[in-house]
Amino acid sequence: MRIPNIIAFAGSNRKNSINANALNFAVAGAREAGAEVTLLHLADYPMPIYDGDWHLEHGLPAPLLALHPQLVAADGLLIASPEYNGSITPLLKNTIDWLSQSVDGAAGNVAFSHKIVGLIGASPGGFGGVRALPHVATIFSNLGAIMVPLLAVPHADKIGRYGGEVLNQRAVDGLQDLGALVAKLTAQSFS
Repeated sequence: MRIPNIIAFAGSNRKNSINANALNFAVAGAREAGAEVTLLHLADYPMPIYDGDWHLEHGLPAPLLALHPQLVAADGLLIASPEYNGSITPLLKNTIDWLSQSVDGAAGNVAFSHKIVGLIGASPGGFGGVRALPHVATIFSNLGAIMVPLLAVPHADKIGRYGGEVLNQRAVDGLQDLGALVAKLTAQSFS
């Protein structure tokens, strides 16, 4: 039986990012459910702000050419998205904008099309990024991704640190369940 290959990343480069911390719990759930998960850090793939004229003049940036094949090869995605002013972070939006460009003649949506996507929003406030999640989900859906229910994690700064003491078991269980769901649905899509 084929093992699901899932790519995970947070739309934040902040040190001690609560979204990256929340994502780690979801990754653990996906791995426990039998998936192979690669955790990426978008800081390792710095790209200029997407600009069509820059793209025509310079072509595709090298970090995109390193990142794109990893997403194309993935069966599913786990993404944690912070909320900036009620919407998507510039880093995540720019990454998606570059990833949706044609590489080697492939369709622009090949990195996302037909992929199971688990989307997390975590914040220290009481809303858990819930205002941004529909915006982010719409972008992925427009690119052909198959979205599972969105997970908002309020007071995420108080769930505990991955690999350390868990302070909010209910939140951690929800994150692990989302990771497991992405792994299971991805595995089912093979048949």
